[in-house]
Amino acid sequence: MKIFSWNVNGIRAVYKKGALQNFISEYQPDILCLQETKAEKGQVEVDLEGYEEYWCSAERKGYSGTAIFTKESPLEIYCGFPNHLQDKFALEDGYGDTLKEGRVIVLEFEAFFLCSVYTPNAKDDLSRLPVRGVWDQAFLTYMCDLRKQKPVIFGGDLNVAHTEIDLARPKENRGKKGFTDEERSGFNNLIEAGFVDTLRLFEKGSGFYTWWSHFGNARARNVGWRIDYFMVSEDLVSLVKYARVHPEVLGSDHCPVSIELML
Repeated sequence: MKIFSWNVNGIRAVYKKGALQNFISEYQPDILCLQETKAEKGQVEVDLEGYEEYWCSAERKGYSGTAIFTKESPLEIYCGFPNHLQDKFALEDGYGDTLKEGRVIVLEFEAFFLCSVYTPNAKDDLSRLPVRGVWDQAFLTYMCDLRKQKPVIFGGDLNVAHTEIDLARPKENRGKKGFTDEERSGFNNLIEAGFVDTLRLFEKGSGFYTWWSHFGNARARNVGWRIDYFMVSEDLVSLVKYARVHPEVLGSDHCPVSIELML
């Protein structure tokens, strides 16, 4: 089973350009997790033969949003955090309510839960770092709760470079959004809780970036960040055949990431 994740930075633009269709035709994912769709399902006619579509959109128009396109029908679909976590964690700040931003969608399949996730950005001035820290705790709690029932996979834009090898210029970016101690600690908590960064099962070095700035010809020079991941619970590690990044796929400032499971 091939599972891909891609922050498309606006599904309407990627679809209009034909980039999404070309990607599907070439890579044939069994399941595709999307982030930053910036649309509701009714705002774009995505016609991908053989796929069912499940969307979790932001209330704010043209902002955020996640979706999953799948060839296999899920048992259940869950949009957002469950009510008990919404009540437990303070997930709203002056910028907005993260609960209304369509950042989490979960599909339950027979063998596992699959989540497409778009973690809040801390912002250039780090004004959203406090709620980001709470959000990380809520998301980890949710994934751990699901894991009590069956194995868990989550893929998406986590908006953090975990270690210095996950971005081209760590010294210059230390303490900036995406590479603060707080955000990196949030990722460490995922690891300590038993979720595994699948790419690092196969690749130990640097250069495997998934996002590039539009400035300075950064993508061509591969001056980027790895902020898109596939994480799996430990009980799935033996089934992960490979994990990859796909910088050759154009259409967004992010590139897709993928795993293949032996199921």
